[in-house]
Amino acid sequence: MPTAKEPITDVAIVEDNAALGAGLRKIVESAEDFRCLGVWTSAEEALKKIDAFRPQVVLMDINLPGMSGIEATARIKHHLPEIQVIMVTVYRDHDQIFAALKAGASGYLLKRSTPEEVRQAVRDVRSGGAPMSAEIARRVVEAFHQPVKSTEAAAVKLSKRETEILELLTKGLANKEIADRLDISVETVRVHLRRVYEKLHVHSRTEAAMKFRDSKEDFRGNL
Repeated sequence: MPTAKEPITDVAIVEDNAALGAGLRKIVESAEDFRCLGVWTSAEEALKKIDAFRPQVVLMDINLPGMSGIEATARIKHHLPEIQVIMVTVYRDHDQIFAALKAGASGYLLKRSTPEEVRQAVRDVRSGGAPMSAEIARRVVEAFHQPVKSTEAAAVKLSKRETEILELLTKGLANKEIADRLDISVETVRVHLRRVYEKLHVHSRTEAAMKFRDSKEDFRGNL
């Protein structure tokens, strides 16, 4: 019997550099399971088009003319939270990384990422992951060694299992990967994450990961 085709993922690109935008379009269109809805050169244009076209994934530049990609991401996630945004940028500093993630981005790639890394990032984010290039992931890990105290976090009580799941979530693992790593079911992971969201007063994986990152030492102190 013939195998079922992969569902099509609609992707939009926000990039003001014409050559880079064309390159990303080519990468997206080279995958049979992707469809490029457009390449838009400003955040202002992108917000209008995204609202009309409703892509499932957006590849977003940070340094755009006018409104920044970070602000555009925050607006997209506020009005259309189901859309997944992956930042594709030359920036590698902690502040830009975490500002983008706090705005609601689900992943972060460098512009020099290979075509396969970009395609895999889109697939990962569609399956619940939080893709990052190796260099960006390393910088995130480095930032964990610079804890920021939070008085709000001091009152949060996380179990050992909840903390383990949050640790893996911040590494970009999808629910199934977390379940496999901890030898538990995917449904158990979902249950723990729902409890974590309630305790941290957040509504998404990214918010939970960022709050955990900012107050990691406080959470550990509650175990």
